[in-house]
Amino acid sequence: MSELPPHAPAEADEKPQAAADESAAKISKLEEQLKAEQQKYVYLYAEFDNYKKRIAREREELIKYGFEKAARDILQVADNLQRAIDYMPEGTEKNLRSGIQMVLDQLNQALHRHGVEPVVASGGAFDPHLHEAVGQQPSDSPAGTVVQEHQKGYVLHGRLLRPARVVVSAGPAP
Repeated sequence: MSELPPHAPAEADEKPQAAADESAAKISKLEEQLKAEQQKYVYLYAEFDNYKKRIAREREELIKYGFEKAARDILQVADNLQRAIDYMPEGTEKNLRSGIQMVLDQLNQALHRHGVEPVVASGGAFDPHLHEAVGQQPSDSPAGTVVQEHQKGYVLHGRLLRPARVVVSAGPAP
């Protein structure tokens, strides 16, 4: 029987230890890769969730304010109907006047149903976010008060479609 040299058991113990160390290194490397992939997944999931929310907001705004361009065009028609009523000669048949007024009322009701509301101007304080000053004149009203409205302003769901064109009081005449 031959005996193993005294250094053989030490070599035999080193091989399994080296394999275990190598396996542990591979495992830690794979765990790091797994963590990195999980972080990518979480990031992409959060990014996709934000994308869905942004698209939903944009869709809501499109539905809410999609009528804006058409409303601006329709407001010009409403202005012209109002001018037709305002500048009718005295001898104009009452039925014609009331017919145009009914059409204007119907148009204003349709605009209201779609969220278009007039801006209150006359008698109130001048608001540069809602009014466009086209002039200033002395009056008994305090300075900065709207004294005359040249053209109605409108908002669509709180967003300004068109500012009211107004004349603002300069205060009492000296």
